[in-house]
Amino acid sequence: MKRPIFFILVLICATVSAQNINDVLRFSIENTHGTTRFQGLSGAFGALGGDLSALNINPAGSAVFNNSQFTMTGTNYNRNNDAVYFGTTANTRLNSFKINQIGGVMVFKNYDENSDWKKFSLAFNYDLVQNFSNEFFVRGNSNEGIDNYFLAFAQGQPLGPLFVQDNELIEEAYLDIGSSLGFGPQQAFLGFQSGVIDPVDINDDNNTQYISNADYNNVNQDFYQSTRGYNSKFTMNFGTQYKDFLYMGASLNFHSTYSEKYTQFSERGFDAASEIQSINFDNLLITRGQAFSFSLGLIARLNEYVRLGGSYQSPTWYDLRDDFSQRINSDSPVKNPDINFIDFNIVNLFPSYKIKAPGKFNGSMAIVFGANGLLSFDYGYQDMSKAELRPTSDSSFSIVNSEISRELKAVSTFRVGGEYRIKQLSLRGGYRHEQSPYADGFTIGDLNGFSAGIGYNFGGSRLDFTYSRSERDADIQLFDVGINTPARVNGIMNNYSFGYTINF
Repeated sequence: MKRPIFFILVLICATVSAQNINDVLRFSIENTHGTTRFQGLSGAFGALGGDLSALNINPAGSAVFNNSQFTMTGTNYNRNNDAVYFGTTANTRLNSFKINQIGGVMVFKNYDENSDWKKFSLAFNYDLVQNFSNEFFVRGNSNEGIDNYFLAFAQGQPLGPLFVQDNELIEEAYLDIGSSLGFGPQQAFLGFQSGVIDPVDINDDNNTQYISNADYNNVNQDFYQSTRGYNSKFTMNFGTQYKDFLYMGASLNFHSTYSEKYTQFSERGFDAASEIQSINFDNLLITRGQAFSFSLGLIARLNEYVRLGGSYQSPTWYDLRDDFSQRINSDSPVKNPDINFIDFNIVNLFPSYKIKAPGKFNGSMAIVFGANGLLSFDYGYQDMSKAELRPTSDSSFSIVNSEISRELKAVSTFRVGGEYRIKQLSLRGGYRHEQSPYADGFTIGDLNGFSAGIGYNFGGSRLDFTYSRSERDADIQLFDVGINTPARVNGIMNNYSFGYTINF
């Protein structure tokens, strides 16, 4: 059986195993990064304003500024992950430093005493809304081997197209199968050519049944996942103050994202009689793209002490592109000796696709005690079941979208923050709670975090420091099919942020 040859790198099938619910959530959830003061109050700034990162919560916040300002913030991110897999715990730590915020606001006061419009503001701000730098290591003795992954894709697949054709390189065959037949047959090809699986009848091109070449009751597995990259937002904001009690604002948000997800998997400890004693399987997914959103907001100053805020952020429309590479090896005596020519230099290029991250609503209240301090409370609402992969005409995306609407739910976020001033010194603290986006409340758990900070005002400038901590549990699937038992990962993030502000 001759397979049609297509020397094309772009895959017709636009989805790979990485494009699942959790990756949609990755672009739908924004963390509480930003200015040091913003982090110090755990992001409870919706009714306060007067902070550049507060524009992420309520764009009316720029109208609260009394003078023009420039702020820059750098953060050291410390991640600590404990992964439990079949009763074995492995710990991973990672540190990274990034300039996570930089921006400024210009305030134009209206000196016409007869006008109800007191001032106008124009702000530009860059925020790192997600730092993807993370890694974890999983180790355990499992009864589900990686052979199940390849069998899941191979069963029902005719054998003929899985052979390397005459005068064809193995890497050409790998790319050809992906472009002409799709991701599933491509994975079956890897399992067959690496000797992990075999057809029941190798002499029948129409064979559709496969068996494993690995014998085991339990097998030792090591799995390492490393992610790098960012999801950033550049905001162009306009705000205005009406009389002495109403602040209004609008923002245009331009998002940019880049991520690298590298997974390394190995198996050892097969039965002594097994013809396979070791398997290594690595994957590299690179995602890059841009997005757009807008936001509108109001802040009402009810009296000298009480302020109320409300805002809406539109859905964020991401336009993304994926590059996907793999490599596999085993000590199987029936493997193709050229299997190592399929490596990270052989890249599958996928058509661009879109993710619609759900819109957000935020309601806020703050009590301001003059120059002595303040208390603030924010409530946010985002319906994660409305997230969507596009184009919806793609059958694979339709399956994921059905899972999203079935398995995800609306998320409520609570943020509380306070600040107490002693002359030039400001003491800050905050707490935030974000519900699980999953209806079961377990696949990804609730997030809890707190923060503490200090700032000193020099008059024309201010220096700030904040420590913040957040914790969340999650079930991490090693592979989407075949290995069904997830690792339970407890992730703790400790951030140390420094910020400098200049008033002018």
